[in-house]
Amino acid sequence: MATKTLEQIENQFETFQILNEKGEVVNEEALPDLSDEELVELMERMVYTRIWDQRAISLNRQGRLGFYAPVAGQEASMLGSQYALDKEDWILPGYRDVPQIVWHGLPLYQAFLYSRGHFHGGQIPEDVNVLMPQIIIGAQIVQTAGVALGLKRKGKENVAITYTGDGGASQGDFYEGMNFAGAYNAPAIFVVQNNQFAISVPVEQQSAAKTIAQKAVAAGIRGLRVDGMDVLAVYAATKEARENALNGNGPTLLENDCYRYGPHTMAGDDPTRYRTSELDDEWEKKDPIVRFRKYLEDKGLWSEDKENEVVDKAKEDVKAAIKKADETPKQKVTDLIDIMHEKLPANLQKQLEEYREKESE
Repeated sequence: MATKTLEQIENQFETFQILNEKGEVVNEEALPDLSDEELVELMERMVYTRIWDQRAISLNRQGRLGFYAPVAGQEASMLGSQYALDKEDWILPGYRDVPQIVWHGLPLYQAFLYSRGHFHGGQIPEDVNVLMPQIIIGAQIVQTAGVALGLKRKGKENVAITYTGDGGASQGDFYEGMNFAGAYNAPAIFVVQNNQFAISVPVEQQSAAKTIAQKAVAAGIRGLRVDGMDVLAVYAATKEARENALNGNGPTLLENDCYRYGPHTMAGDDPTRYRTSELDDEWEKKDPIVRFRKYLEDKGLWSEDKENEVVDKAKEDVKAAIKKADETPKQKVTDLIDIMHEKLPANLQKQLEEYREKESE
């Protein structure tokens, strides 16, 4: 009986898709109500982010960036979900989710400073509702439940959205955050970007569950498995999750099936040690940009010239942003002490004076 019940639950979580790998519409009813201009803007953001990602990898190898987690392959999941948000919604990202917070308003040069560990990278502008990327796996999920509850108690018509990977779905914070948000009917969206490998561990070794989306059942919230390489499906699923939350129907867990084409991070990971070339080839055929490009070309909305314009703009913007990051005053120990407290305790005041003396030498 228990096995039959489990199978019934698992079979409910079929993958939601709008565009197939050829860019053809396979779910006409689910097509989101986006104008031609909005469709083009979404494609521009995806192409721009792919180029920015390539440049960031090069900058990291040159020693001009610090920590960096590549994003190629996950553009549809990241940008399709962010595009469905309101400017006043809150994003609580993981360490790979820098594109979402930049498109939500964080200046690109500050994202580069964050990568370098410079404190100004975390001084978020007042009108940008994001937190800085969380390094601790899954910690942002509990925080999201709290932010969402705060929005609800203040009567705000906004949601809090967070992102983690398939590995993050194995953390205790994942279950605690969803359970808390569900219990308080908080307007939260939990996105698991299932890119198939938590660093080197394949998703099938992370959990006995057939899908991550089905974990929503235990928390008593909605769950949906989405083709994370299909930007229209991601947008539509996120928009629906947002509307449900604002209508008082509680949180949603979205499992976006996708693939990262590069290493886990630039800190020495070698994906060829745990992924086969056959698997890479299989997912390259599902490339979110190629798929969406075909769709837009068939509608007469995209061209090679248009794409080249976006590529050139991305390269120029990255060049300007890294230049601005380079021109930012170097971080000093006294800076860190100064910004930690409104009023320094006596022990830190003494340290501040000692370091000021050292720095003046």
